[in-house]
Amino acid sequence: MNFITGAFVSLPRQVDRIHILCCSRSRAVASSGRFERTQDEALVMELRHLRCFVAVAEELHFARAAERLHIEQSPLSRAIKELEYDLHARLFERNTRNTRLTWAGQVFLTDVRRIFTAVDQARANVAAAAAGFHGVLRIAISDSFAPSRLAELLARCRAEEPEVQVRLFQVPDCQQIKGLQTDLYDVGFASSADVGQDMIAEPVWTDPLVTVLPARHPLLAHKRAPLEAVLHFPLVLCRSDHCRGTTNQIDRLLRTVDREPQIAEYVVTHDLMLTLVAAGYGVGLASANQVDLCRHPDIITRPLAESAMMLTTYLLRPDTEPSVQLQHFIDRVHLSAAAMVQSEQ
Repeated sequence: MNFITGAFVSLPRQVDRIHILCCSRSRAVASSGRFERTQDEALVMELRHLRCFVAVAEELHFARAAERLHIEQSPLSRAIKELEYDLHARLFERNTRNTRLTWAGQVFLTDVRRIFTAVDQARANVAAAAAGFHGVLRIAISDSFAPSRLAELLARCRAEEPEVQVRLFQVPDCQQIKGLQTDLYDVGFASSADVGQDMIAEPVWTDPLVTVLPARHPLLAHKRAPLEAVLHFPLVLCRSDHCRGTTNQIDRLLRTVDREPQIAEYVVTHDLMLTLVAAGYGVGLASANQVDLCRHPDIITRPLAESAMMLTTYLLRPDTEPSVQLQHFIDRVHLSAAAMVQSEQ
């Protein structure tokens, strides 16, 4: 089993001759700032229009967007006007000072990014088929997922089904759920079971929460650090929009103590949290499995004095009949989880 990492959101630079066709059944008035279209007129957009739109939406500056696309500004402006005409909606509000997305433009940007992701995945599927693979498994992981477990799973997948290609996507928990709902991913690992309807969140692993300390820290005098004592020091924590599940589990623990935590920094990745702790910016909270793999010389962990809090990792997937490849992967996850429980007994 081969695997590829990435988020598949890069935008192709060549002029793609793929068209997106739809039908318009509404009539708008040009004088009112909208666009006129006859009933049942075909709407044709090329991917080059969408690529121009994304560049302007991300740069919010036509000159910078044109430079990014390696084109002149006038054809870029013309492409946006054609796109707005085809959609009979304003996508941008422009004045002499700035450019900003309209609400319609914000909604369109979300959908266009999905289109490019689907196009990139289609290309990757063709490349995999041409290379001789007979199946694809798309796995989304969050920053809190333990690398050792991932390595073990991938090794087993490669040994048992080498003809199946594995693609890895490291994304925040919330993006995992959206991707699973829209068929961008087949399965995911996250620290939250808050997945909504039509999704399955199955707990598969638990790891004890530990205090992460810089070397020569006063809390190292404790063999088990009291949470009350930990909260006397600034904390370095992951941002909730990137590590929602882990952050929510830690927040529940912090609310058990009648003391407001001091936050030194909110970070977007577990590795950055460890870096700041090692530099002395504060103390952290993380799963023992993650920190043990780091082996940073300037980081030491202490278990909490309170009854051990366990961080849970969930297997996420759509509530539908799994493919053969996905079912095999789920079975491997169950075997791994059972082996871990047996080793702890």
